[in-house]
Amino acid sequence: MQESAKAQAVREHFMGWQCRIRQHTMRVEGGRPSTGMRPSISVSDRALGELIVLIVKREAPEFIPQFQHMVRKTFDPADRFSNAQRYFSEAYYQRPAEFAGELTALCSADSQIVNQLVEAELCELHFEQFSQSYTLPCSAKLLDPQHTFYQFTYWHNHLFNPVIPPNIKVVEFSPNWASVQAKPPV
Repeated sequence: MQESAKAQAVREHFMGWQCRIRQHTMRVEGGRPSTGMRPSISVSDRALGELIVLIVKREAPEFIPQFQHMVRKTFDPADRFSNAQRYFSEAYYQRPAEFAGELTALCSADSQIVNQLVEAELCELHFEQFSQSYTLPCSAKLLDPQHTFYQFTYWHNHLFNPVIPPNIKVVEFSPNWASVQAKPPV
């Protein structure tokens, strides 16, 4: 389905904002996820909590082997974190157009938020940082472990967390860009 010009402009603005936040986080904040990377999630106006979400590259399959290599080349979690921080603070977030419109989150298998999201299928993600906020109405679904976005999310997270439990779920959020609310508006 073709995206309207308004929806495309909103998606591009959001992705540019997310890239700036993430680059700032890596360069200035030591890589710790900022508030703009941890939206509050609601279902039918009922707050569920927050999740750290990733923005996914359009060419995600090309990055999975690179993430795997970075994880496997050292057993030292501090070295891995430092290497990932350096990698993500350089050119990774330079081109917002390289990111797809989907977002993902890695969660524990017994996460109540995930169970409620899957049951509801529709939710809202509320982002806010640096005098900008967005409310993204999204569909939410669990991804199969073989799905490209699952693998992308798993290996990306593994760069920063050396002890990912064996029982995890990855949720994909697909925003309805035509219905996104931004303050200030795009």
